[in-house]
Amino acid sequence: MAREENKETVGPAARMAAAVAKRMRVKKGLTQEQLGAQMGYSGAAISAMERLLHPVSDEMLVHLERILGGGTGIFEEMRPLVRLEKLPEQFRGYAPIEQKAVALWLYANHVVHGLFQTEAYARALIGGGHPEPTPERVEELVISRMARKALFDRKPVCQIELILDESVLRRPIGSEEIMREQLEYLAECARRRNVNLQVLPLDAGLGSQYAGDRGMMNLVETSAHDHVTFLEIQGESLLITDRAKVSTHMQRYAKIRAQALDPRRSLGLIEELAGAQR
Repeated sequence: MAREENKETVGPAARMAAAVAKRMRVKKGLTQEQLGAQMGYSGAAISAMERLLHPVSDEMLVHLERILGGGTGIFEEMRPLVRLEKLPEQFRGYAPIEQKAVALWLYANHVVHGLFQTEAYARALIGGGHPEPTPERVEELVISRMARKALFDRKPVCQIELILDESVLRRPIGSEEIMREQLEYLAECARRRNVNLQVLPLDAGLGSQYAGDRGMMNLVETSAHDHVTFLEIQGESLLITDRAKVSTHMQRYAKIRAQALDPRRSLGLIEELAGAQR
């Protein structure tokens, strides 16, 4: 339901989209009801969008481009900006860095890394969080998370390495069917030429050399060929640029990689677990 207090949290990109949409609607001589009918929305939904009571959605921007854009691409260009505003605040500073990265080295030890999640897995994971998000918020976050996947096919190519703790593969999220689909998707990703996927086995700590004990991390080679670390835990995040600290993280990551299964054995394990879910 649209609420007056929503106005306070609407970002500048969504505000601009609403203002441009209203101006172009009026210029075309359309009422809110007429525009809504052409887009598949009610007049009340268009009113709520223009008054910032219900911020413009990604889907709505697609329809606005089709009806009002006139081939300008203006609403299409707003889509990534609006999606960025809807990301959790602690992630907004990192998201653009990730999308422009030359290379990523990722380690995840609780759940599948967000960049590699299927839509169903992400929806189950986000929807099951605490505090419980509204259905609308779940959809916003799922759309934003799925949009990150553009990085896989970006030109110039980004080299992506992911190490997953084996426990992540064995922890079902949502349902057995959702988890099977997620495992199959991981196997598909592992076959990409620009992706290296490895599994850190459960027995990696038997030799008292377990390097993954300090949790997830994202290491990034930026478009300027600098290296940074992004850490995230309990809804808080830290973007680290100090070269000595980042160097330590890279050395730790190398230790994790050395303890992981090689890519072929990792793919075999993922395929085996996917088959066990059938």
